[in-house]
Amino acid sequence: MAHYGARTHGNSKSVICLTLTSVALALPKIPLIENLVEGEIPPGSNILVEFDPTSQWFAVSIGIAAEGLRRGVGISYNVASQPPEEIRLQLVKAGLDVKELESNETLRLWDWYTATLGQKSTEKLAIESLKAADLSIFFARIQMRTALDEPGSRLLIQDDMSVLDRFNDPKSWVEFELSRDFPDKKIRKLTQILGLLRGVHDDWVYKRLEASSDCVIDFKLDDSGDKVRNFIRVRLMRNLTFDSRWNAVKVGEKLALTLDE
Repeated sequence: MAHYGARTHGNSKSVICLTLTSVALALPKIPLIENLVEGEIPPGSNILVEFDPTSQWFAVSIGIAAEGLRRGVGISYNVASQPPEEIRLQLVKAGLDVKELESNETLRLWDWYTATLGQKSTEKLAIESLKAADLSIFFARIQMRTALDEPGSRLLIQDDMSVLDRFNDPKSWVEFELSRDFPDKKIRKLTQILGLLRGVHDDWVYKRLEASSDCVIDFKLDDSGDKVRNFIRVRLMRNLTFDSRWNAVKVGEKLALTLDE
């Protein structure tokens, strides 16, 4: 989604190629998910996370980003569920030097949230329109540039791509994902994690996206006991052995993520 190696400034439509950062050429194991699969997920994988609306997916996604940054992995975090400043505050509380990480472009926060309000973002990296046609044009413009991220150098996270359904008919945004976004990451060997809200789309939407994903993860809330618990499982992982059992996941101090069967 907006991980295209570009920066927009103010009202200008020009695109400035980003400076390549000195992150690893091969993406290390992905925090949390690494505990559910055997072996390294190949760079360029599209990982679909279907989550319950009341679950802790958003906190977990930030926790994955935080741990990746601690390991020196470049992170592009696309935030649609809350203002980008909220993400910064959480990362700062987790002990990360967000100002420095953004300055050297190890961390790139893309603002989708402001577009959901129909307003213009003041962020350096922002999406102005969530209409599939506009996103496709923006995508094509970026693809014309040659200074792209090095293969395997970044982990891309989209907290909630279901927001696209508010601004498009389902066929338009699903086609954008399958014809533009998914293939681009595969070609450029950039792994991305895409959050998809469970229970709000037609069944065919989930099936089409799952069929094109390299990995499908379920994230749910269980309130049947005395305590509310969050669970995660891998439902599909192409070419790798994986743990399909439900595992309880906890978000601890400094966004530390732990699993418990």
